[in-house]
Amino acid sequence: MFILMYFSMYLLLAQNESKKYIFIGHCYQTNTVGYKVDYRLEQLDFSEFDGIWLGGDVCIETMLDYSTMLYIDSLFDIGNPETHWSLGNHDARRGNWEWYEQLTGRKTYYTYSNFGITRIVMNTNLVPTNCMDMEGQFDIIKNVCDTISVSQDLVLLMHHGLWRDIPDLPPPATYAQSDLVYWNANCDSVNTQFVDVIYPKLVKVKNRGINVTCIMGDLGSQLKMFDMYSIDSIRFMGCGFHDNDPNDRVIIAEKEAIEDPLKFNFHRIDSLIMAR
Repeated sequence: MFILMYFSMYLLLAQNESKKYIFIGHCYQTNTVGYKVDYRLEQLDFSEFDGIWLGGDVCIETMLDYSTMLYIDSLFDIGNPETHWSLGNHDARRGNWEWYEQLTGRKTYYTYSNFGITRIVMNTNLVPTNCMDMEGQFDIIKNVCDTISVSQDLVLLMHHGLWRDIPDLPPPATYAQSDLVYWNANCDSVNTQFVDVIYPKLVKVKNRGINVTCIMGDLGSQLKMFDMYSIDSIRFMGCGFHDNDPNDRVIIAEKEAIEDPLKFNFHRIDSLIMAR
């Protein structure tokens, strides 16, 4: 009886414990020798966060040298279940994706649920020559959208600008470094763009009363942050770094208790460093 009461109290405390997550996009250092992240991130105390979400382009040539992956792991603990990394083109273009799988223990696309949040981590570098993985990624998205019921939030983490023709959103080329007009979600046809086959599934999730947020990391050189809702009340966000600009932003997502929705806010990386 005592053990049951103790366990119940533990669950209650766990449910009421607040959580804080940080999203970082396009954070490679451009003006230094070697492959490094923006130097300000090396000064940040990540123990203040319950999870790290990486929006890709972490280093300028992330998978050219295994030592760079070890360096990234030393900063972000990429094998931690609460660290999530959506690969960018600067991460993925040299191949060696097996290093990602080795150090994280996961595929380059997957889903993860905890504390009332379901995350889908996408690999937007997949192309039809990776047809099996494209189909595997789409199956995950489809299955999550068909079955999600307990979570308060569904968050899709991605690198590239896939949001062309989403109702009420401008073209990604106006705010992001990428606008993948011809990106396909699976190998069924050439007409499986995000707006055609993924967005309608997200609308159905939203209509079931679950908050849906898409976050991309390929920003920084034009706009430092992007935050808009589609006509169907799905939130689209993004942020990124470029050339150590003092206006570079991160997103911090907070959740007071397990039954509460996520609250998102942009923060200048410089202000987080100064606040230490």
